[in-house]
Amino acid sequence: MDARSPTRDKTKAKAVPRASKAKTAPRASKVKTASRAGKPRPPELLSGGNPRIEKADGDAPVQAYIAALQGFQRDVVRQLDALIVRHVRGVQKAVKWNSPLYGIAGQGWFLGIHTFKLYVKVAFFSGASLRPLPPGASKGKDTRYLDIREGDELDELQLSKWLKQAAALPGFHP
Repeated sequence: MDARSPTRDKTKAKAVPRASKAKTAPRASKVKTASRAGKPRPPELLSGGNPRIEKADGDAPVQAYIAALQGFQRDVVRQLDALIVRHVRGVQKAVKWNSPLYGIAGQGWFLGIHTFKLYVKVAFFSGASLRPLPPGASKGKDTRYLDIREGDELDELQLSKWLKQAAALPGFHP
């Protein structure tokens, strides 16, 4: 019988054993930290465009986070970062949980930023103590939020007041 015939005897075909997963090496395409040419790949974007950045302290991971953002989100977060640096003396930065955090040594984190598809969320961890209150309520009694959407004008005067107040309060300690 012809091998191309649909009625050929299928019982004579030999199965080729597959290697177990434990014995195989990971494929290079699964590696997400470097491209095949040795150049670093841009960070993976999570839902809403939030970049996946390794946990790390300092300005460099925050700048990597900002650089990985797309569109209006990059501009908003860059502007927020500059405001924080300008108005909060001795600010410390880190990226944790794929979000930039800003704090004061010995006091904890006073602010976090997280991006979503339609807005940038600014979390004031002791925001319930700020005057006037930031507009967004939280499930936590102390945290208040400010959501910034594309096209929103940043009120730099109000933000600078909140930043100075927040930096002077006890912060979040994970």
